[in-house]
Amino acid sequence: MRKKFLLSKPKLVFLALALLICVITLVFPTFLNNAVLAKEPKNFPQKTSIIAANPSTDNLEQLVNQVNQLPDAKDRREQAFLIRLKAALLERNNFSFNHPNNEDEQVYASQNYIANFTKVLPHNELGLVDPSAYSTELKALETGNFTDFEAIPLGGTTKLANPEAAYAFDLEGIDSHGLTTPPAPTFSSAETASEIAEDYWQALTRDVPFSQYDNNPDIQAAAFDLSRFSDFRGPKENAQVTTGTLFRSDIPGVLTGPYVSQFLWLDVPYGVGVTPNFPTNDGQLGVGVVPVPTNSQQRNFAAPGIDYLTDRQDWLNNQNGQPASNRTQLDPQARYIHTSRDLTEYTHRDYPYLTFVNTALLLLGQGPGAIEPNNPYLSAKVQAGGTTFGVRDLLDEVARVANQATKAVWYQKWLVHRRLRPEAFAGWIDNQKKGLATYPINQEIFNSPVLERIFSKYGSYLLPQAFPEGSPVHPAYPSGHATYTGASVTVLKAFFNESFVLSNPVVASDDGLSLQNYTGSSLTVGGELNKLASNIVLARDAAGIHWRSDVIEGLKLGEALAISVLQDRSRLYNEPFSGFTLTKFDGKTITIKDGTVISQ
Repeated sequence: MRKKFLLSKPKLVFLALALLICVITLVFPTFLNNAVLAKEPKNFPQKTSIIAANPSTDNLEQLVNQVNQLPDAKDRREQAFLIRLKAALLERNNFSFNHPNNEDEQVYASQNYIANFTKVLPHNELGLVDPSAYSTELKALETGNFTDFEAIPLGGTTKLANPEAAYAFDLEGIDSHGLTTPPAPTFSSAETASEIAEDYWQALTRDVPFSQYDNNPDIQAAAFDLSRFSDFRGPKENAQVTTGTLFRSDIPGVLTGPYVSQFLWLDVPYGVGVTPNFPTNDGQLGVGVVPVPTNSQQRNFAAPGIDYLTDRQDWLNNQNGQPASNRTQLDPQARYIHTSRDLTEYTHRDYPYLTFVNTALLLLGQGPGAIEPNNPYLSAKVQAGGTTFGVRDLLDEVARVANQATKAVWYQKWLVHRRLRPEAFAGWIDNQKKGLATYPINQEIFNSPVLERIFSKYGSYLLPQAFPEGSPVHPAYPSGHATYTGASVTVLKAFFNESFVLSNPVVASDDGLSLQNYTGSSLTVGGELNKLASNIVLARDAAGIHWRSDVIEGLKLGEALAISVLQDRSRLYNEPFSGFTLTKFDGKTITIKDGTVISQ
């Protein structure tokens, strides 16, 4: 009887089953949450109705405001939810869709993409990329599909450097695609001509001690020549490049004192132990654990006088992705950084945030005066910072932003700009000077005496590289080193007192074998942090693997990323906190409080 009834009413049975499924779907999660996982919060129906009424992220701000007004908005779970929601809203509203490039890829597509990064793809005897291989790469970059990347033909065995990192997400700070950089200088511009000239001069002067810059004839010739370029953007005095401004940036503090930052010379405290002046205090900034013994920054850097990829066939093999035939030859004598070759080799072997962890440890040893005055524990009588406003907080953030910054710059490198490396541009100069081809290169570089100096020394017009492998296998603009440097240095500025004068400054001897007392102008934390950033990023130019604009814009990108992370972090503290105050690379001071950036 029942069976006949069910068979005679199929629609009714279907509706009954559908209703049962809906009831189970809607009721069971609530039952599970109440009976098994946790007690459902007050106002749950109100929250679900508010969220249901705002399915689009376009109503996210309204959603935050409505949920914030509910009676239980001060419950811990609701506080955590709202902090995350507000952070998401902030980053969404700050997201930039404006990502212009210099359009060189379209302009020179018919000339085998001469203005773009093509390293490790197949190239012909002139060094021009196989256009079908580049098109395959462009397709992969458009789809982001792993299998499309695996279909890209290579000219050798060297692999592309992690292009899929350009698509990765983060849950703190602005999304990696939400920041913007200006277009790189165009292939044919006077600015590009000046930048390649600077790279050639840096290659010729890698072994000149910084302490001898004022009197060295090659340094003097470089300063004079760069002054003649119509669009050279390095720092100048009275409209002229001088031996005191050469190979530097115009960031505040960089031109004060020695060329090299104190944080690259001073011994770094590592290991387990406590110095007599700094008692154990569970990680409180300024009075906490200072590890001992110290670690000298003397290193076996690259041996002087040895450069790479100046032979035409070696250069072509390198562009095709053949592995380097030799390794960096090291100087058997350990030295402190005293030449740009030392500095380039330092950046050749550094881990992404190692330098900035070192700097944090050095600054911790400077005492309470070096700590950012806004730190609430500087005046606390009963409590000490640690996990918040302490060493753990500091070191976590210094390291964390470095990786986030790398994702942001990978997006710009691979998905926006794809600018060629200087080593490739120098290949076009070599072709043109030898009559093998002509390119729309600005004439100013051909008027520079640096090219004949290069040819006289190396027998080609190729850019001498500091590293056997030449540039990394990712596009030039912006610089990865510069971006994570900008991010980590910005965090250090937020935690330390930029106006604090460093005690016992030093300077390397002419041969780099010892450190001597420095007795010149006072050196501040902020100035030496800026100098550290400048040293690290311009060393990549000196190595022959970057352009000046790569590193300057990279610093700005990293700074912007770090500021967005500090905006999120400024909402998280329970202590009374007047905000992170820091000076940007452009000299402007800001305070970051409750998720807001306030200009001073």
